[in-house]
Amino acid sequence: MSVGILSFLALLPILSVFVLIVIFRLPATRAMPVAFILVCFLAFFIWQTPLLQIMAASIDGIVTAASILYIVLGAVLLLNLIQESGAVPAIRRSMYKISPDRRVQVIIIAFLFGAFIEAAAGFGTPAAVAAPLLVAIGFPAMGAVMVCLIIQSTPVTFGAIGTPILIGINAGLSGQPEVTGYLVSRSLDFPAYLSSIGSKAAIIHGITGTFIPLIIVIMMTRFFGEKRSWKDGLSIFPFAIFAGLCFTVPYTMAGVFLGPEFPSLLGSLLGLAVIIPLARSGFLVPKKIWDFPPENKWPRSWSGKISVKKTKDKEGISILRAWLPYFLVAVFLLLSRLWPLLKSSLSSVTIEWNKIFNTSINTSLQPLYIPGFLFLVVAILTIFIQKIPVNKVKTAIRRSFKNLVGPTIALGFAVPMVKVFINSGTPGGMDKMPVVLAGGAAELAGNAWVVFAAPIGALGAFIAGSNTFSNMMFSLFQFATALKTGVTPGVIVALQAVGGAAGNMICIHNVVAASAVVGLLGKEGLLIRKTLLPMLYYLIMAALIGVVLLQVFKI
Repeated sequence: MSVGILSFLALLPILSVFVLIVIFRLPATRAMPVAFILVCFLAFFIWQTPLLQIMAASIDGIVTAASILYIVLGAVLLLNLIQESGAVPAIRRSMYKISPDRRVQVIIIAFLFGAFIEAAAGFGTPAAVAAPLLVAIGFPAMGAVMVCLIIQSTPVTFGAIGTPILIGINAGLSGQPEVTGYLVSRSLDFPAYLSSIGSKAAIIHGITGTFIPLIIVIMMTRFFGEKRSWKDGLSIFPFAIFAGLCFTVPYTMAGVFLGPEFPSLLGSLLGLAVIIPLARSGFLVPKKIWDFPPENKWPRSWSGKISVKKTKDKEGISILRAWLPYFLVAVFLLLSRLWPLLKSSLSSVTIEWNKIFNTSINTSLQPLYIPGFLFLVVAILTIFIQKIPVNKVKTAIRRSFKNLVGPTIALGFAVPMVKVFINSGTPGGMDKMPVVLAGGAAELAGNAWVVFAAPIGALGAFIAGSNTFSNMMFSLFQFATALKTGVTPGVIVALQAVGGAAGNMICIHNVVAASAVVGLLGKEGLLIRKTLLPMLYYLIMAALIGVVLLQVFKI
Protein backbone atom coordinates (compact mmCIF):
# COMPACT_ATOMS: atom_id res chain seq x y z
CA MET A 1 0.00 0.00 0.00
CA SER A 2 1.43 3.41 -0.96
CA VAL A 3 2.49 6.05 1.57
CA GLY A 4 -0.23 8.37 0.27
CA ILE A 5 -3.05 5.86 0.82
CA LEU A 6 -1.75 4.86 4.25
CA SER A 7 -1.44 8.53 5.23
CA PHE A 8 -5.03 9.14 4.16
CA LEU A 9 -6.25 6.13 6.15
CA ALA A 10 -4.29 7.34 9.19
CA LEU A 11 -5.94 10.72 8.78
CA LEU A 12 -9.48 9.26 8.74
CA PRO A 13 -10.02 9.06 12.55
CA ILE A 14 -8.94 12.70 12.98
CA LEU A 15 -10.95 13.75 9.94
CA SER A 16 -14.01 11.96 11.31
CA VAL A 17 -13.78 13.90 14.58
CA PHE A 18 -13.48 17.19 12.70
CA VAL A 19 -16.32 16.43 10.28
CA LEU A 20 -18.74 15.10 12.90
CA ILE A 21 -18.11 17.76 15.54
CA VAL A 22 -17.19 20.86 13.55
CA ILE A 23 -19.13 20.43 10.29
CA PHE A 24 -22.14 18.31 11.30
CA ARG A 25 -22.14 19.82 14.81
CA LEU A 26 -22.71 16.53 16.59
CA PRO A 27 -21.98 16.61 20.33
CA ALA A 28 -18.82 14.83 21.45
CA THR A 29 -21.00 12.28 23.26
CA ARG A 30 -22.16 11.02 19.83
CA ALA A 31 -19.13 11.79 17.66
CA MET A 32 -16.41 10.20 19.79
CA PRO A 33 -17.93 6.68 19.91
CA VAL A 34 -18.00 6.73 16.08
CA ALA A 35 -14.36 7.87 15.93
CA PHE A 36 -13.37 5.18 18.45
CA ILE A 37 -15.00 2.40 16.41
CA LEU A 38 -13.34 3.70 13.23
CA VAL A 39 -9.84 3.84 14.73
CA CYS A 40 -10.23 0.32 16.18
CA PHE A 41 -11.35 -0.96 12.76
CA LEU A 42 -8.34 0.62 11.01
CA ALA A 43 -5.90 -0.51 13.71
CA PHE A 44 -7.08 -4.12 13.53
CA PHE A 45 -7.68 -4.64 9.80
CA ILE A 46 -5.16 -2.25 8.17
CA TRP A 47 -2.39 -1.82 10.74
CA GLN A 48 -2.68 -5.46 11.87
CA THR A 49 -2.66 -4.40 15.52
CA PRO A 50 -3.40 -7.37 17.83
CA LEU A 51 -6.80 -7.24 19.51
CA LEU A 52 -5.24 -7.43 22.98
CA GLN A 53 -3.10 -4.38 22.17
CA ILE A 54 -6.18 -2.44 21.10
CA MET A 55 -7.91 -3.45 24.33
CA ALA A 56 -4.85 -2.50 26.39
CA ALA A 57 -4.65 0.92 24.71
CA SER A 58 -8.37 1.44 25.37
CA ILE A 59 -7.90 0.67 29.07
CA ASP A 60 -4.99 3.13 29.22
CA GLY A 61 -7.33 5.67 27.63
CA ILE A 62 -10.04 5.03 30.21
CA VAL A 63 -7.54 5.61 33.03
CA THR A 64 -6.39 8.88 31.43
CA ALA A 65 -10.02 9.95 30.95
CA ALA A 66 -10.61 9.27 34.64
CA SER A 67 -7.73 11.65 35.47
CA ILE A 68 -9.32 14.41 33.37
CA LEU A 69 -12.76 13.81 34.90
CA TYR A 70 -11.15 14.01 38.34
CA ILE A 71 -10.00 17.56 37.51
CA VAL A 72 -13.40 18.49 36.06
CA LEU A 73 -15.21 17.22 39.17
CA GLY A 74 -12.95 19.23 41.48
CA ALA A 75 -13.33 22.42 39.45
CA VAL A 76 -17.13 22.11 39.13
CA LEU A 77 -17.54 21.30 42.82
CA LEU A 78 -15.46 24.33 43.82
CA LEU A 79 -17.55 26.61 41.61
CA ASN A 80 -20.81 25.20 42.95
CA LEU A 81 -19.66 25.59 46.56
CA ILE A 82 -18.61 29.20 46.01
CA GLN A 83 -21.95 29.88 44.36
CA GLU A 84 -23.82 28.33 47.30
CA SER A 85 -21.72 30.29 49.80
CA GLY A 86 -22.75 33.66 48.36
CA ALA A 87 -19.12 34.61 47.62
CA VAL A 88 -19.60 35.16 43.87
CA PRO A 89 -20.84 38.77 44.19
CA ALA A 90 -17.76 39.64 46.26
CA ILE A 91 -15.49 38.17 43.55
CA ARG A 92 -17.39 40.15 40.91
CA ARG A 93 -17.11 43.33 42.99
CA SER A 94 -13.36 42.91 43.39
CA MET A 95 -12.85 42.67 39.63
CA TYR A 96 -14.91 45.83 39.11
CA LYS A 97 -12.59 47.60 41.54
CA ILE A 98 -9.66 46.76 39.25
CA SER A 99 -11.64 47.62 36.11
CA PRO A 100 -15.27 47.27 35.04
CA ASP A 101 -14.07 46.79 31.44
CA ARG A 102 -14.54 43.16 30.39
CA ARG A 103 -11.53 43.40 28.06
CA VAL A 104 -9.24 44.18 30.99
CA GLN A 105 -10.82 41.48 33.13
CA VAL A 106 -10.30 38.80 30.48
CA ILE A 107 -6.62 39.70 30.08
CA ILE A 108 -6.03 39.49 33.83
CA ILE A 109 -8.01 36.33 34.58
CA ALA A 110 -7.76 34.28 31.38
CA PHE A 111 -4.36 35.30 30.04
CA LEU A 112 -2.20 36.12 33.07
CA PHE A 113 -3.85 34.09 35.84
CA GLY A 114 -4.53 31.25 33.39
CA ALA A 115 -0.87 31.29 32.34
CA PHE A 116 0.16 31.03 35.99
CA ILE A 117 -2.06 27.97 36.53
CA GLU A 118 -0.66 26.42 33.33
CA ALA A 119 2.89 27.14 34.55
CA ALA A 120 2.22 25.37 37.83
CA ALA A 121 0.05 22.45 36.82
CA GLY A 122 -0.52 21.87 33.10
CA PHE A 123 -3.12 19.09 32.59
CA GLY A 124 -5.51 21.59 30.93
CA THR A 125 -6.09 23.01 34.42
CA PRO A 126 -6.23 26.72 33.37
CA ALA A 127 -9.65 26.31 31.77
CA ALA A 128 -10.90 24.42 34.82
CA VAL A 129 -9.87 27.35 37.03
CA ALA A 130 -10.24 30.47 34.88
CA ALA A 131 -13.40 29.62 32.89
CA PRO A 132 -15.64 29.20 36.00
CA LEU A 133 -14.18 32.42 37.43
CA LEU A 134 -15.10 34.32 34.28
CA VAL A 135 -18.60 32.85 34.35
CA ALA A 136 -18.89 33.82 38.01
CA ILE A 137 -18.20 37.49 37.23
CA GLY A 138 -20.71 37.61 34.38
CA PHE A 139 -19.06 36.27 31.22
CA PRO A 140 -21.08 34.06 28.83
CA ALA A 141 -20.01 30.45 29.31
CA MET A 142 -19.16 30.06 25.61
CA GLY A 143 -16.98 33.17 25.66
CA ALA A 144 -15.25 32.12 28.88
CA VAL A 145 -14.29 28.72 27.47
CA MET A 146 -13.23 30.19 24.13
CA VAL A 147 -10.74 32.64 25.64
CA CYS A 148 -9.43 30.03 28.08
CA LEU A 149 -8.76 27.65 25.18
CA ILE A 150 -6.94 30.36 23.22
CA ILE A 151 -4.56 31.14 26.08
CA GLN A 152 -3.58 27.47 26.28
CA SER A 153 -0.86 28.17 23.75
CA THR A 154 2.02 30.46 24.75
CA PRO A 155 2.44 29.17 28.35
CA VAL A 156 1.96 25.50 27.43
CA THR A 157 5.44 24.59 26.13
CA PHE A 158 6.85 25.60 29.52
CA GLY A 159 3.80 24.54 31.53
CA ALA A 160 3.86 22.14 34.47
CA ILE A 161 7.35 23.45 35.28
CA GLY A 162 8.76 22.75 31.80
CA THR A 163 7.35 19.23 31.35
CA PRO A 164 6.81 19.39 27.54
CA ILE A 165 10.53 20.13 27.08
CA LEU A 166 12.13 18.30 30.02
CA ILE A 167 10.04 15.14 29.58
CA GLY A 168 8.44 15.38 26.13
CA ILE A 169 11.37 16.37 23.91
CA ASN A 170 13.83 14.68 26.24
CA ALA A 171 12.03 11.34 25.88
CA GLY A 172 11.76 11.80 22.12
CA LEU A 173 15.44 12.57 21.47
CA SER A 174 17.48 11.19 24.37
CA GLY A 175 19.78 8.28 23.43
CA GLN A 176 18.69 8.16 19.78
CA PRO A 177 21.58 7.36 17.39
CA GLU A 178 20.73 10.19 14.96
CA VAL A 179 20.78 12.74 17.78
CA THR A 180 23.91 11.35 19.45
CA GLY A 181 25.83 11.38 16.15
CA TYR A 182 24.76 14.96 15.41
CA LEU A 183 25.80 16.17 18.88
CA VAL A 184 29.16 14.35 18.79
CA SER A 185 29.99 15.87 15.38
CA ARG A 186 29.45 19.33 16.87
CA SER A 187 30.96 18.68 20.32
CA LEU A 188 27.65 19.35 22.09
CA ASP A 189 26.21 17.66 25.17
CA PHE A 190 22.55 16.68 25.32
CA PRO A 191 21.39 18.76 28.36
CA ALA A 192 22.78 21.94 26.81
CA TYR A 193 21.20 21.06 23.46
CA LEU A 194 17.83 20.44 25.11
CA SER A 195 18.10 23.83 26.81
CA SER A 196 18.93 25.50 23.47
CA ILE A 197 15.80 23.99 21.92
CA GLY A 198 13.83 25.47 24.81
CA SER A 199 15.40 28.89 24.26
CA LYS A 200 14.48 28.84 20.55
CA ALA A 201 10.91 27.84 21.44
CA ALA A 202 10.80 30.71 23.97
CA ILE A 203 11.84 33.22 21.28
CA ILE A 204 9.20 31.97 18.82
CA HIS A 205 6.53 31.92 21.52
CA GLY A 206 7.66 35.30 22.88
CA ILE A 207 7.08 37.06 19.58
CA THR A 208 3.87 35.21 18.69
CA GLY A 209 2.39 35.23 22.19
CA THR A 210 2.70 39.01 22.61
CA PHE A 211 -0.42 39.37 20.47
CA ILE A 212 -2.49 36.71 22.26
CA PRO A 213 -4.10 39.19 24.75
CA LEU A 214 -5.22 41.32 21.81
CA ILE A 215 -6.51 38.26 19.96
CA ILE A 216 -8.61 37.03 22.89
CA VAL A 217 -10.09 40.52 23.26
CA ILE A 218 -11.00 40.97 19.59
CA MET A 219 -12.39 37.43 19.43
CA MET A 220 -14.50 38.20 22.49
CA THR A 221 -15.84 41.51 21.17
CA ARG A 222 -16.46 40.06 17.70
CA PHE A 223 -18.41 36.99 18.82
CA PHE A 224 -19.89 38.10 22.14
CA GLY A 225 -20.32 41.86 21.86
CA GLU A 226 -23.60 43.62 21.22
CA LYS A 227 -22.18 45.10 18.00
CA ARG A 228 -20.23 41.93 17.04
CA SER A 229 -17.29 44.23 16.35
CA TRP A 230 -13.55 43.65 15.84
CA LYS A 231 -13.12 47.41 16.36
CA ASP A 232 -14.24 47.25 20.01
CA GLY A 233 -11.39 44.85 20.65
CA LEU A 234 -8.81 46.82 18.66
CA SER A 235 -9.62 49.95 20.64
CA ILE A 236 -7.77 48.47 23.63
CA PHE A 237 -4.72 47.67 21.46
CA PRO A 238 -2.14 49.64 23.58
CA PHE A 239 -3.17 47.98 26.86
CA ALA A 240 -3.40 44.50 25.32
CA ILE A 241 0.03 44.69 23.67
CA PHE A 242 1.54 46.14 26.86
CA ALA A 243 0.02 43.25 28.85
CA GLY A 244 1.41 40.80 26.30
CA LEU A 245 4.90 42.30 26.63
CA CYS A 246 4.69 42.22 30.44
CA PHE A 247 4.31 38.46 30.09
CA THR A 248 6.47 37.62 27.07
CA VAL A 249 9.57 39.73 27.85
CA PRO A 250 10.37 38.00 31.19
CA TYR A 251 9.08 34.75 29.67
CA THR A 252 11.55 34.90 26.76
CA MET A 253 14.46 36.00 28.93
CA ALA A 254 13.79 33.15 31.37
CA GLY A 255 13.64 30.68 28.48
CA VAL A 256 16.96 31.87 27.07
CA PHE A 257 18.92 32.36 30.30
CA LEU A 258 17.28 30.21 33.03
CA GLY A 259 15.87 27.09 31.37
CA PRO A 260 12.52 25.46 30.57
CA GLU A 261 11.17 25.38 34.12
CA PHE A 262 10.68 29.11 34.55
CA PRO A 263 9.37 31.05 31.49
CA SER A 264 5.61 30.66 32.05
CA LEU A 265 5.94 30.96 35.82
CA LEU A 266 7.99 34.17 35.85
CA GLY A 267 6.13 35.70 32.92
CA SER A 268 2.73 35.25 34.53
CA LEU A 269 3.75 36.34 38.03
CA LEU A 270 5.56 39.47 36.83
CA GLY A 271 2.75 40.19 34.39
CA LEU A 272 0.13 40.03 37.16
CA ALA A 273 2.29 42.18 39.48
CA VAL A 274 2.59 44.93 36.84
CA ILE A 275 -0.80 44.81 35.12
CA ILE A 276 -3.20 44.69 38.09
CA PRO A 277 -2.10 48.01 39.71
CA LEU A 278 -1.73 49.72 36.33
CA ALA A 279 -5.19 48.57 35.21
CA ARG A 280 -6.63 49.86 38.47
CA SER A 281 -5.06 53.26 37.79
CA GLY A 282 -6.50 53.30 34.26
CA PHE A 283 -3.11 53.11 32.49
CA LEU A 284 -3.71 52.69 28.71
CA VAL A 285 -7.31 51.59 29.41
CA PRO A 286 -9.89 53.27 27.12
CA LYS A 287 -12.29 55.62 28.87
CA LYS A 288 -15.26 53.99 27.18
CA ILE A 289 -16.07 50.81 29.13
CA TRP A 290 -16.93 47.72 27.10
CA ASP A 291 -19.37 45.13 28.41
CA PHE A 292 -21.47 42.23 27.13
CA PRO A 293 -25.08 42.86 26.12
CA PRO A 294 -27.72 42.31 28.85
CA GLU A 295 -28.01 38.63 29.72
CA ASN A 296 -31.63 38.45 28.53
CA LYS A 297 -30.36 39.23 25.01
CA TRP A 298 -27.79 36.42 24.93
CA PRO A 299 -28.38 33.65 22.36
CA ARG A 300 -29.00 30.25 23.95
CA SER A 301 -25.68 28.94 22.61
CA TRP A 302 -23.76 31.38 24.83
CA SER A 303 -24.93 29.91 28.13
CA GLY A 304 -24.11 26.60 29.76
CA LYS A 305 -26.13 24.36 32.03
CA ILE A 306 -24.00 25.52 34.95
CA SER A 307 -25.14 29.08 35.62
CA VAL A 308 -24.27 31.47 38.41
CA LYS A 309 -27.28 32.82 40.25
CA LYS A 310 -27.62 36.53 40.90
CA THR A 311 -27.42 36.60 44.69
CA LYS A 312 -26.67 39.22 47.29
CA ASP A 313 -23.39 39.20 49.18
CA LYS A 314 -23.44 36.86 52.11
CA GLU A 315 -23.29 39.00 55.21
CA GLY A 316 -19.77 39.26 56.58
CA ILE A 317 -17.98 37.65 53.61
CA SER A 318 -15.03 39.74 52.53
CA ILE A 319 -13.33 39.94 49.16
CA LEU A 320 -10.34 38.13 50.69
CA ARG A 321 -12.49 35.22 51.91
CA ALA A 322 -14.31 35.11 48.59
CA TRP A 323 -11.05 34.82 46.63
CA LEU A 324 -9.24 32.62 49.16
CA PRO A 325 -10.28 29.26 47.58
CA TYR A 326 -8.76 30.22 44.21
CA PHE A 327 -5.68 31.65 45.92
CA LEU A 328 -5.28 28.33 47.76
CA VAL A 329 -5.65 26.40 44.49
CA ALA A 330 -2.81 28.45 42.96
CA VAL A 331 -0.55 28.09 46.00
CA PHE A 332 -1.20 24.35 46.46
CA LEU A 333 -0.59 23.65 42.76
CA LEU A 334 2.67 25.59 42.86
CA LEU A 335 3.90 23.90 46.06
CA SER A 336 2.95 20.45 44.78
CA ARG A 337 5.21 20.98 41.76
CA LEU A 338 8.12 22.92 43.31
CA TRP A 339 8.44 21.66 46.91
CA PRO A 340 10.35 18.35 46.56
CA LEU A 341 9.02 16.84 49.82
CA LEU A 342 5.37 17.54 48.99
CA LYS A 343 5.85 16.51 45.37
CA SER A 344 7.40 13.18 46.31
CA SER A 345 4.72 12.52 48.94
CA LEU A 346 1.83 13.17 46.56
CA SER A 347 3.35 11.32 43.62
CA SER A 348 4.39 8.32 45.72
CA VAL A 349 0.82 7.02 45.72
CA THR A 350 0.60 5.38 42.31
CA ILE A 351 -1.82 2.82 40.93
CA GLU A 352 -0.09 0.96 38.10
CA TRP A 353 -0.90 -1.73 35.56
CA ASN A 354 2.22 -2.60 33.61
CA LYS A 355 2.25 -4.65 30.40
CA ILE A 356 -1.53 -4.74 30.13
CA PHE A 357 -2.63 -8.09 28.66
CA ASN A 358 1.06 -8.89 28.17
CA THR A 359 1.55 -5.98 25.74
CA SER A 360 4.09 -3.15 25.96
CA ILE A 361 1.38 -0.73 27.13
CA ASN A 362 1.46 0.51 30.71
CA THR A 363 -0.94 2.74 32.56
CA SER A 364 -0.87 4.49 35.90
CA LEU A 365 -2.87 6.85 38.05
CA GLN A 366 -1.51 9.18 40.73
CA PRO A 367 -4.70 10.11 42.62
CA LEU A 368 -3.00 12.57 44.98
CA TYR A 369 -0.75 14.29 42.41
CA ILE A 370 -3.46 15.00 39.82
CA PRO A 371 -4.73 18.61 40.23
CA GLY A 372 -8.21 17.25 40.85
CA PHE A 373 -7.13 16.11 44.33
CA LEU A 374 -5.99 19.62 45.24
CA PHE A 375 -9.30 21.01 43.94
CA LEU A 376 -11.13 18.63 46.28
CA VAL A 377 -8.90 19.60 49.23
CA VAL A 378 -9.63 23.27 48.59
CA ALA A 379 -13.34 22.49 48.15
CA ILE A 380 -13.42 20.92 51.63
CA LEU A 381 -11.54 23.90 53.09
CA THR A 382 -13.99 26.26 51.35
CA ILE A 383 -16.90 24.72 53.25
CA PHE A 384 -15.29 25.93 56.49
CA ILE A 385 -13.71 29.15 55.19
CA GLN A 386 -17.02 30.42 53.79
CA LYS A 387 -19.22 28.69 56.41
CA ILE A 388 -21.48 26.89 53.95
CA PRO A 389 -24.50 25.12 55.52
CA VAL A 390 -24.72 21.33 55.19
CA ASN A 391 -27.83 21.43 53.00
CA LYS A 392 -26.10 23.74 50.51
CA VAL A 393 -23.00 21.52 50.50
CA LYS A 394 -25.22 18.55 49.59
CA THR A 395 -26.82 20.60 46.80
CA ALA A 396 -23.40 21.53 45.39
CA ILE A 397 -22.16 17.90 45.50
CA ARG A 398 -25.33 16.55 43.89
CA ARG A 399 -25.21 19.17 41.11
CA SER A 400 -21.51 18.52 40.47
CA PHE A 401 -21.90 14.77 39.96
CA LYS A 402 -24.91 15.36 37.73
CA ASN A 403 -22.74 17.61 35.52
CA LEU A 404 -20.25 14.73 35.01
CA VAL A 405 -22.57 12.38 33.10
CA GLY A 406 -22.03 13.88 29.64
CA PRO A 407 -18.26 14.43 29.97
CA THR A 408 -17.85 10.83 31.16
CA ILE A 409 -19.37 9.51 27.91
CA ALA A 410 -17.45 11.94 25.69
CA LEU A 411 -14.05 11.48 27.33
CA GLY A 412 -14.68 7.76 27.87
CA PHE A 413 -14.52 7.32 24.10
CA ALA A 414 -12.30 10.26 23.08
CA VAL A 415 -9.24 9.33 25.12
CA PRO A 416 -9.30 5.59 24.28
CA MET A 417 -9.62 6.59 20.60
CA VAL A 418 -6.43 8.62 20.96
CA LYS A 419 -4.59 5.83 22.77
CA VAL A 420 -5.51 3.24 20.11
CA PHE A 421 -4.37 5.70 17.43
CA ILE A 422 -1.01 6.23 19.15
CA ASN A 423 -0.46 2.52 19.91
CA SER A 424 -1.49 1.15 16.49
CA GLY A 425 0.94 -1.09 14.63
CA THR A 426 3.36 -3.74 15.83
CA PRO A 427 7.18 -4.06 15.97
CA GLY A 428 8.47 -5.10 12.56
CA GLY A 429 5.19 -4.11 10.91
CA MET A 430 3.83 -0.76 9.79
CA ASP A 431 4.70 2.40 11.71
CA LYS A 432 2.07 3.75 14.08
CA MET A 433 -0.67 5.90 12.57
CA PRO A 434 0.76 9.26 13.77
CA VAL A 435 4.21 8.42 12.33
CA VAL A 436 2.69 7.32 9.00
CA LEU A 437 0.67 10.52 8.87
CA ALA A 438 3.69 12.70 9.62
CA GLY A 439 5.77 10.75 7.09
CA GLY A 440 3.20 11.47 4.40
CA ALA A 441 3.37 15.17 5.24
CA ALA A 442 7.18 15.13 5.07
CA GLU A 443 7.12 13.47 1.65
CA LEU A 444 4.69 16.11 0.45
CA ALA A 445 6.63 19.05 1.91
CA GLY A 446 10.19 18.20 0.88
CA ASN A 447 12.58 21.10 1.49
CA ALA A 448 9.76 23.35 2.70
CA TRP A 449 9.47 21.33 5.91
CA VAL A 450 9.98 24.41 8.12
CA VAL A 451 6.43 25.44 7.14
CA PHE A 452 5.00 22.05 8.21
CA ALA A 453 6.94 21.49 11.44
CA ALA A 454 4.60 23.47 13.71
CA PRO A 455 1.38 22.08 12.15
CA ILE A 456 2.67 18.53 12.78
CA GLY A 457 3.22 19.50 16.41
CA ALA A 458 -0.33 20.87 16.52
CA LEU A 459 -1.65 17.67 14.96
CA GLY A 460 0.11 15.67 17.66
CA ALA A 461 -1.48 17.77 20.39
CA PHE A 462 -4.91 17.50 18.76
CA ILE A 463 -4.51 13.72 18.67
CA ALA A 464 -2.87 13.13 22.03
CA GLY A 465 -4.37 15.99 24.02
CA SER A 466 -0.96 17.11 25.25
CA ASN A 467 2.05 19.13 24.13
CA THR A 468 4.21 16.68 26.08
CA PHE A 469 2.87 13.61 24.25
CA SER A 470 3.07 15.41 20.91
CA ASN A 471 6.75 16.10 21.58
CA MET A 472 7.32 12.49 22.61
CA MET A 473 5.71 11.23 19.40
CA PHE A 474 7.24 13.59 16.89
CA SER A 475 10.50 15.11 18.22
CA LEU A 476 12.71 12.41 16.71
CA PHE A 477 10.72 12.44 13.48
CA GLN A 478 11.13 16.24 13.26
CA PHE A 479 14.86 15.97 14.04
CA ALA A 480 15.44 13.29 11.37
CA THR A 481 13.38 15.19 8.77
CA ALA A 482 15.41 18.34 9.45
CA LEU A 483 18.66 16.44 8.85
CA LYS A 484 17.30 14.99 5.58
CA THR A 485 16.22 18.39 4.31
CA GLY A 486 19.44 20.13 5.39
CA VAL A 487 18.05 22.57 7.98
CA THR A 488 19.03 23.13 11.61
CA PRO A 489 17.29 20.41 13.67
CA GLY A 490 17.10 22.56 16.81
CA VAL A 491 14.84 25.12 15.12
CA ILE A 492 12.57 22.42 13.67
CA VAL A 493 12.20 20.66 17.04
CA ALA A 494 11.48 24.05 18.67
CA LEU A 495 8.75 24.59 16.07
CA GLN A 496 7.40 21.15 16.99
CA ALA A 497 7.13 22.29 20.62
CA VAL A 498 5.48 25.58 19.64
CA GLY A 499 3.02 23.85 17.32
CA GLY A 500 2.22 21.31 20.02
CA ALA A 501 1.27 24.20 22.31
CA ALA A 502 -0.91 25.83 19.64
CA GLY A 503 -2.74 22.54 19.04
CA ASN A 504 -4.01 22.66 22.61
CA MET A 505 -6.50 25.33 21.51
CA ILE A 506 -8.53 22.78 19.54
CA CYS A 507 -7.51 19.56 21.30
CA ILE A 508 -10.69 17.57 21.83
CA HIS A 509 -9.70 16.59 25.40
CA ASN A 510 -9.30 20.22 26.41
CA VAL A 511 -12.45 21.34 24.61
CA VAL A 512 -14.61 18.65 26.23
CA ALA A 513 -13.11 19.17 29.69
CA ALA A 514 -13.36 22.97 29.55
CA SER A 515 -16.91 22.77 28.22
CA ALA A 516 -17.89 20.39 31.01
CA VAL A 517 -16.70 22.76 33.74
CA VAL A 518 -19.27 25.39 32.70
CA GLY A 519 -21.95 23.02 31.38
CA LEU A 520 -21.41 23.54 27.65
CA LEU A 521 -21.16 19.89 26.66
CA GLY A 522 -22.52 19.33 23.15
CA LYS A 523 -21.24 22.66 21.82
CA GLU A 524 -17.67 21.52 21.10
CA GLY A 525 -18.04 22.16 17.37
CA LEU A 526 -18.88 25.83 17.91
CA LEU A 527 -15.85 26.24 20.16
CA ILE A 528 -13.44 24.52 17.78
CA ARG A 529 -14.67 26.63 14.86
CA LYS A 530 -13.94 29.77 16.87
CA THR A 531 -10.51 28.68 18.14
CA LEU A 532 -9.33 27.49 14.71
CA LEU A 533 -8.61 31.08 13.68
CA PRO A 534 -6.24 31.91 16.58
CA MET A 535 -4.55 28.52 16.15
CA LEU A 536 -3.93 29.24 12.45
CA TYR A 537 -2.48 32.63 13.42
CA TYR A 538 -0.13 30.89 15.84
CA LEU A 539 1.04 28.30 13.31
CA ILE A 540 1.57 30.85 10.52
CA MET A 541 3.51 33.21 12.80
CA ALA A 542 5.63 30.34 14.11
CA ALA A 543 6.44 29.21 10.56
CA LEU A 544 7.40 32.75 9.50
CA ILE A 545 9.68 33.18 12.53
CA GLY A 546 11.20 29.77 11.82
CA VAL A 547 11.99 30.81 8.24
CA VAL A 548 13.61 34.03 9.51
CA LEU A 549 15.70 32.15 12.09
CA LEU A 550 16.91 29.69 9.45
CA GLN A 551 17.31 31.94 6.41
CA VAL A 552 18.26 35.32 7.89
CA PHE A 553 19.99 34.52 11.18
CA LYS A 554 21.31 31.16 9.94
CA ILE A 555 20.61 29.58 13.33
